[in-house]
Amino acid sequence: MAPIISVQNLTKTYANGFEALKGITLDVEKGEILALLGPNGAGKTTLISIICGIANPSGGQVLVAGHDVVKDFRATRGMIGLVPQELTTDQFETVFNTVSFSRGLHGKKANPAHIEKVLRALSLWDKKDNMLRQLSGGMKRRVLIAKALSHEPDILFLDEPTAGVDVTLRKDMWHVVQELRASGVTIILTTHYIEEAEEIADRVGVINGGQLLLVEDKAALMAKLGRKQLILDLAEPLERLPDCFAGNGLTLEADGSRLTYDFDADNEQESIAALLTRLGENNIHFKDLSTRQSSLEDIFVALVGAGK
Repeated sequence: MAPIISVQNLTKTYANGFEALKGITLDVEKGEILALLGPNGAGKTTLISIICGIANPSGGQVLVAGHDVVKDFRATRGMIGLVPQELTTDQFETVFNTVSFSRGLHGKKANPAHIEKVLRALSLWDKKDNMLRQLSGGMKRRVLIAKALSHEPDILFLDEPTAGVDVTLRKDMWHVVQELRASGVTIILTTHYIEEAEEIADRVGVINGGQLLLVEDKAALMAKLGRKQLILDLAEPLERLPDCFAGNGLTLEADGSRLTYDFDADNEQESIAALLTRLGENNIHFKDLSTRQSSLEDIFVALVGAGK
């Protein structure tokens, strides 16, 4: 099956010479959740803007369901819902009217039943007659999602969807995203919250300096690039490691009172058992041990650092 979004060698250079995108190539499969991670200025919003038809590329091509986003703008824009970072809404309009108006802007006939369904799914139905200025920041962000869903899009872009909302509301919105994916909507989100990608994404892309450093299945990425560590708090500090331990992944830390050991998760029991035996043979004893696995944040920081 062809990808629902296909980006080929996409570039964007502004009039001042700044290269926001440098040859991005990316395929997004129907029904998946793709998280795009990257620091400020990495190119995430520029990429989304071009796919959504808000900005024009300098080079390359973007297809949405086989339609070119430049040549077939109307066809592609009608398939896409966008939740922008900025809260750009009429503060003196009601929630229901705001979302209904957004549906009309996409050329869709009025459908109060669908608007009600969307508002109920986002826990906004009891606020339907409230003006936007009466809502909290988190509720206003939900209204942005409702607007993006008003015309029943196949693809939903979420640009920093939970920025500035509290942890409880953030987790509620993660649940909404999962339900949307279950209904067949393809979702691409940009986020600064690593736990957001870790919680809900199927694949993770890392962008830095206008370049796509990688796109990988989340579990495969963590298995490939994540590290597992054994941490040993020593009973007696060491001045230095014996020469026989050189080059086997052991590091002496915390003024000689802690050993860390990077090991292969596939041979976890064998490698740890062998290490502990060798430590005992060298009269090195520990009072406590624990293990740690790299998080997606560790991997992201390492990738972005390597890409500088």
